[in-house]
Amino acid sequence: MRFSIAPLLASLLFLILFSCHYQHMDADLIIHNATIYTMDAARTKAEAMAIKDGVVLATGPEREILNRYSAPEKIDARKQPVYPGFIDAHCHFLYYGQSLREAELMGSSSMEEVIERLQNATPGRGGWLLGRGWDQNEWEDKNFPTSALLDAAFPDVPVYITRVDGHAAVVNKKALELAGIDSSREVEGGKIETANGIPTGLLIDRAMELVQAVIPPFTDEDIEAAVKLAQDRCFAAGITSVADAGLPASMIRKLHALDESGVLKMHIYQMLSPDDEAESWMQNGHFESEHIVVRSLKLFSDGALGSRGAAMIEPYSDDPGNYGLILNPASYYQKWAGRCTEYNYQLVTHAIGDSANREVLGWYAHELGGTNDKRWRIEHAQVVHPNDIEKFGQYSIIPSMQPTHATSDMFWAVDRLGERIGDSYRLETLRQQLGMVPLGTDFPIEGIDPLQTFFAAVFRTTPDGRPEGGFQMEDALSREHTLMGMTMWAAIANFEENRRGSLEPGKMADVVILNRDLMTASAFDFKNIEVQMTLVKGEKVYQAY
Repeated sequence: MRFSIAPLLASLLFLILFSCHYQHMDADLIIHNATIYTMDAARTKAEAMAIKDGVVLATGPEREILNRYSAPEKIDARKQPVYPGFIDAHCHFLYYGQSLREAELMGSSSMEEVIERLQNATPGRGGWLLGRGWDQNEWEDKNFPTSALLDAAFPDVPVYITRVDGHAAVVNKKALELAGIDSSREVEGGKIETANGIPTGLLIDRAMELVQAVIPPFTDEDIEAAVKLAQDRCFAAGITSVADAGLPASMIRKLHALDESGVLKMHIYQMLSPDDEAESWMQNGHFESEHIVVRSLKLFSDGALGSRGAAMIEPYSDDPGNYGLILNPASYYQKWAGRCTEYNYQLVTHAIGDSANREVLGWYAHELGGTNDKRWRIEHAQVVHPNDIEKFGQYSIIPSMQPTHATSDMFWAVDRLGERIGDSYRLETLRQQLGMVPLGTDFPIEGIDPLQTFFAAVFRTTPDGRPEGGFQMEDALSREHTLMGMTMWAAIANFEENRRGSLEPGKMADVVILNRDLMTASAFDFKNIEVQMTLVKGEKVYQAY
């Protein structure tokens, strides 16, 4: 009986071809057993993802990714939801880190409690006692505080404490003396409050600069400590990229030094402040290092609603005769708008009151001329007159908004605005203009938690469910739009949609894993959502377990 070798050879050839077809490709990390929201254009969901050299290689079904790729490390997501790392489209990253080393006054119930907290704090730079976060709107006595209690408790130590919005401060007599402030001083774009011809210690907007100028500057060691604190808190919250709303060139250089030394791991889309060095910086073009991009300029047009510094078309309902403040003359804004056009810089402007938004929209429109892809932004856009809404779409102006401002302000904003309350915090209305709205927290003005950003945008209540039914729910965002605002739309606002904002091949592997799904969790269950893991460029920077 003759034995034929042909069938054996055919089988062997099939096995060789089969094994070549399924030969594993190398990856550094595989995340699997997951529900991955890629946030690509088709809103694809996946079960697994392969990562190499900090970049997404592929996403897809579990078996497909595990069969195609091999990696020395695998993360079993245990069926938990996976999202692109959250991008905070508007915050104050370095200021937040610095504020963590000052007295925490947020949540204080009275000026007496503020004094108590300050007494337990340690003086900082140059012996100054610094703190932030008080909000008289949360106190039984809603009048602005004065220096009286500070003077009694701290007669020999200069004290400077900022309001929660960062647009007002109270200082004691010692601080006033060091800054040379008396009733004769006048400040364009600011206000020194007086009573009977004597400064009360309350400073509004640009008047604050008089005291800031005499507080000793941060040392390099202070800045490094602040960066480490801030990025650790961000990573624990699932934030992998931030848009920092304004630093001077000198401070950006210090951040760059920390980037080069390996200290900085947070990606920062850094806005430039308009100081004496700004134009020479802009003349050199866009700046980019491993973790820092500078291609935008940040201006302030007005103050804040809580301190009645936001510029209004009609007077404040609870302060007749007060229209708020435009911080600089029109020529100032026209100058910088022209510079941004000349040097191809994105212009980003803080505008809260309806008058400020109207002014900014007006000189943006003059400079932009019509639809464009310059992506100029208005930050906050909290109160916008109905006649001005369509200008966002007509001139391709991006409204960059912070949902927790609505839920923090809603109980007292009606006092400031009266019938105009319906013109405020219009997330969905403004989203419809360009089909997008990037979202941020404005930390440390608000809390750092992006999960609260999501909750406030979708449910429009406080975490404990007030008001019942939500605040002006016609301007709530859908869950999908909210997640887009925290990922892809925030990336677009920063000109970074080709690098981050979604989990697609070739993009940065910035990832956050939660224990519950944002897209399905009930309002009641939101308090139980926690970050399990955060990765930046495929590297674990936070792990809860």
